[in-house]
Amino acid sequence: MKGRKILLVNPWIHDFAAYDLWAKPLGLLYIGSVLRRNGCEVSYMDCLRAPHPHMETKAPKITDQGHGKYYRQIIKKPDRLRDIKRNYSRYGISIEAFEHDLLSAVRPDAVLVTSLMTYWYPGVFEAISCIKEVFAGIPVILGGIYATLCTDHARRYSGADYVVAGEGEQQILSLFEELWGNPATWVPDLANLDNLDYPCYDLIDDLKYVCIQTSRGCPFNCTYCASRFLSPCLRRRDPFKVVDEIAWWNRTREVVDFAFYDDALLCQSDTFALPMMKEIVKRRLDIRFHCPNGLHIRSITKEAASFMKECGFSTIRLGLETSDPLRQEMSGGKVVNEDFLRCMENLCEAGFSSTDIGVYILCGLPGQRAQEVLDAVNLVKSVQARPMITEYSPIPHTKDYEDALRTSPYNISQEPLYQNNSFLSCRWEGLTLEDYRRIKNAARAKP
Repeated sequence: MKGRKILLVNPWIHDFAAYDLWAKPLGLLYIGSVLRRNGCEVSYMDCLRAPHPHMETKAPKITDQGHGKYYRQIIKKPDRLRDIKRNYSRYGISIEAFEHDLLSAVRPDAVLVTSLMTYWYPGVFEAISCIKEVFAGIPVILGGIYATLCTDHARRYSGADYVVAGEGEQQILSLFEELWGNPATWVPDLANLDNLDYPCYDLIDDLKYVCIQTSRGCPFNCTYCASRFLSPCLRRRDPFKVVDEIAWWNRTREVVDFAFYDDALLCQSDTFALPMMKEIVKRRLDIRFHCPNGLHIRSITKEAASFMKECGFSTIRLGLETSDPLRQEMSGGKVVNEDFLRCMENLCEAGFSSTDIGVYILCGLPGQRAQEVLDAVNLVKSVQARPMITEYSPIPHTKDYEDALRTSPYNISQEPLYQNNSFLSCRWEGLTLEDYRRIKNAARAKP
């Protein structure tokens, strides 16, 4: 395996809308570090890169905190989405720019392609097609969330030579041993996440932010979320080693903005989040933290809120999802309305402005009525926070997915495109597209 040349590829997004909210292919970059530890020469190409020297269009605007728009080209919609009256786009660099990058690269021994949303697979397939055209005969390995949630679909249609489902750090080493006959000299212990080297962000030239994963898995098992399927048990890193990594990227690459990728960052905070935040304060790191995944409301105590403010939390997103007590209980029991009100009080007392706090509300769950969503919007606005409507996507291997199969007019089990959250695939007479527009307007309206 030593000396093998491995190309990592982050593919395009094909969708009705997309935005870079601190998005990096963290799993792929972790695998890159594992391969380098085994003596491989690793390179990286990002179809979502901006700016790109071979793009003729103006580079998209990126904020000073690192998030922003992608390059965008309107393309033909897949036939199965032809009735959706919205523009469909390729987000990322042009095909010509990607082909230029491929043709300029040293011929690799293998190409690893990642994937994210299940319904983004057309962009993944397009990238694989380009790679195979330039590097004929070179094995292409597909992994990531789509490959894990829709494995049969990926193996049947993606064009990849191999599909890796689940965590890839160990599987890719076994696959390469089968391909080339050379066993790995080092295999990571995935029960101990501190055993992994830092993700290979050094391969990214213009590193505006770093995504940090302090754990894998989640103690909750919410009916709409696939976290338990993707990572069945909660594993945490050492909080002080997490701070070491943050300090490393801040010192070596002058990174100021960090986004947490955890599903359970603040859960069991006494043993993890609080020691981590206290250490950040102790080291006087002048940085900002962003939480696009949503924080568990019940875990934001007065003490936690105070240290969040002191150590530099900037983007606060809370996972309320619904204000309906029955659905809260039936969907996993992670929060009740009293928890939310107490959390808001704690954050405001710590110095956060309520208007800077975004609260996720799910819209379009199987059987959900419009009034339930509006009630949640009104609860959030009653404390001057910002309601953020999150359109429901039917995710395979979740409990709500089974309900979606029964209620959706679309064949979501056979066609992942119908799992797209952009057109409410589980809408019904109790929550129509007109209701959805009314909900969006209510969420945008000033208190």
